[in-house]
Amino acid sequence: MLFSAIYTFAFALRFDLKIPDTYRVRFFVTLPVIVGIKIIIFGIGGQLHGWWRMVSFRDLIGIARACLICFLVLLAADYFSHNVRIPRSVLISDMLLSLLVIGGLRSSWRVFDEVLRPVWRPDQYQATALVGIDTETIFLAGQIQSHGRLPLRVVGLISVNPISKKQKNQTAGGFQVLGALDHLEQIATYHNLSKVLVHTELLPGKVMRELMDQCKKTDIELQIVPKFEQRMDGTKTIPTRSINIEDLLRREPAELDLGDIRDLISGKTVLVTGAGGSIGSEICRQVHRFNPERLVLLGRGENRIFHIDNELNRLGRQTIQETVIADIRDRERIDEVFDRYKPAVVFHAAAHKHVPLMEKNVREAVINNVLGTKSVVDAADRHGCSKFVLISSDKSVRPSSVMGATKRVAEMYVSAISCRSKTQFMSVRFGNVLGSAGSVVPLFKQQIERGGPITVTDERMTRFFMTIPEASQLVIQAASMGTGGDLFVLDMGSPVKIVDLARDLIRLSGLPENAIDIVFSGTRPGEKLYEELADDEGDIHATKHPKILSVERLPCDETAVENLIAFLTSPEADVEEIRSRLLSLGKGSTEYLRGAASSLASRAQMAQETS
Repeated sequence: MLFSAIYTFAFALRFDLKIPDTYRVRFFVTLPVIVGIKIIIFGIGGQLHGWWRMVSFRDLIGIARACLICFLVLLAADYFSHNVRIPRSVLISDMLLSLLVIGGLRSSWRVFDEVLRPVWRPDQYQATALVGIDTETIFLAGQIQSHGRLPLRVVGLISVNPISKKQKNQTAGGFQVLGALDHLEQIATYHNLSKVLVHTELLPGKVMRELMDQCKKTDIELQIVPKFEQRMDGTKTIPTRSINIEDLLRREPAELDLGDIRDLISGKTVLVTGAGGSIGSEICRQVHRFNPERLVLLGRGENRIFHIDNELNRLGRQTIQETVIADIRDRERIDEVFDRYKPAVVFHAAAHKHVPLMEKNVREAVINNVLGTKSVVDAADRHGCSKFVLISSDKSVRPSSVMGATKRVAEMYVSAISCRSKTQFMSVRFGNVLGSAGSVVPLFKQQIERGGPITVTDERMTRFFMTIPEASQLVIQAASMGTGGDLFVLDMGSPVKIVDLARDLIRLSGLPENAIDIVFSGTRPGEKLYEELADDEGDIHATKHPKILSVERLPCDETAVENLIAFLTSPEADVEEIRSRLLSLGKGSTEYLRGAASSLASRAQMAQETS
């Protein structure tokens, strides 16, 4: 019926809707032929079914192809027919009308679903805007608009960058540009927005966080949608956006005084212990920027030293690189390294850092973090190094863990040596490092990709955080500022709740906050709920660098510290006694030193009486 009506109208249109008597015979003779050919061709092309709902651009191409084939077949039939001729204009009109009518009918339900239904039943649809005017966002908006079962009505797009008044009325991909992101509140009010969508890779973390805050303030639901490639990914992990670690800081990173650092490093020999670790390798990268004459990479793990050495070699600078595989606890080997390379500046980053592991391996923590540090400090003192920087931790303040206490003892020894040495010894404390090996960020990211849950020890737990480059730069900056006996800490802003960090990671990964469960597992041995930068024994003072603070130096009693270290490393002391003595440091360094010295003296006296 439809083909007959189209052909009739095309024929009538040729003669201004009044077919002459002489052409009526031609019309009735050719009508069944025309309809029959169309049914066959449209049937072969699969265009006689599926008329509603799911029409796509490919369907319209199929209809156009069928109409063109029909026109060519009818044109050929008319050319070879000598009895009945059809006006060419009728065939052209029939082809165009077929395309228009059939394509229009096939699209009618989709037009109703996309355009008319949201207007007719607005209570069933949420007014939605998409952030961005890029190709991916326009593609996503088109998908939403064409999916009749989604309860969303796309009212327009929001530009990430500021736009002029003229641009505001423009369209992108058929969608109106509503305004810029910094006017979200006004846009939401004017268009009565219920939801804002953004794809995962569009916004940097800082802007994403601001968008989250704006949506929360205006009571708009924010939904972060994976990119098309991620939605098509067949892996078993949840697709997440890449995260810039600085996005998690909640403050601006510290900046360097490049002049002072250049004077410290340029043209000198620099030694970095623990050069293969997260902090040590980043110190090497930062030092390498300032063109030292020689950079000595010292570490115990050959694979990690190999990788950082190759990475720095690819930079192609003039610095001579030396790789040394050595254990800092081996005094003779360390002394040999210092004697051979004669470093002017030493960054001591080698240490055991994992709190729960060190609670189970007390002697190893003492031998590596205390005795190993003493070995490197003594070598630096004997060989007349210019500057020595110990990388310490905020866990050394009122330590509740073996790891923190060993770092406090290392600080005390560095401070004591500085009172008599020509070498300028100093320590730098900083908080947890975002993204370092074994830290919470890589762990949380793995848990998110597996679908959760994220394990947090306690809802109240807070920590100071900094990035690996920021921590490394602070160490180098402190080295340029220190004059001997200094204890530096970074102004790291306000402490961050671990549970808030977990929620940030979920949202910045491109997922709704409630998409991943957070489970509280309870604090582990040695962990504190809150960390501090200094205790009652040392006041904090400002320095010339706005992000670096100085803590009053610890007591310079080298003999007492030597006695303490001798007690901690004594074979006669059992593990629990060592642990108890370490954890008593939380009461104060002076009391701690006296207690350790007294215990050591008592042991020596008992041994003498026994002999």
